[in-house]
Amino acid sequence: MIGSGNGARLGSHTAPMAEINTTPLVDVMLVLLVIFIITAPLLTHAVKIELPQASSQPLPETPEVISLSIDGAGNMYWNNSKMAQAELKAKLGQIAAKKPKPELNIRADKATRYQILAEVMADAQNAGITKLGFVSEPVAR
Repeated sequence: MIGSGNGARLGSHTAPMAEINTTPLVDVMLVLLVIFIITAPLLTHAVKIELPQASSQPLPETPEVISLSIDGAGNMYWNNSKMAQAELKAKLGQIAAKKPKPELNIRADKATRYQILAEVMADAQNAGITKLGFVSEPVAR
């Protein structure tokens, strides 16, 4: 048989090659390496130009964070200073008028009645406070 150097017969099937030909991959990688070696020094040279000076607006200020603590008896503390519940609406109105609007963080004792929390949240919403958060402690593991 001419052309069958591996000794296989015409009717038999040969097994596929189990090896990957990496020669084209190596060739491409070497070409890329040469291109990068040639172009890398060109990227470090910068054209010297005089940039124009421009003024921009300052970054917006971060809003103040107000802490409102409520203990189990319903006593309120505005940034850790005791406050009467009657003063709450007035203080909420004052901070809602500030720019940028402060964020109100509520720290409530687990024994605090839900009615008190609902009233505080309603007063904050009526005053115009849009950022309201609850602070809790993570569970110890």
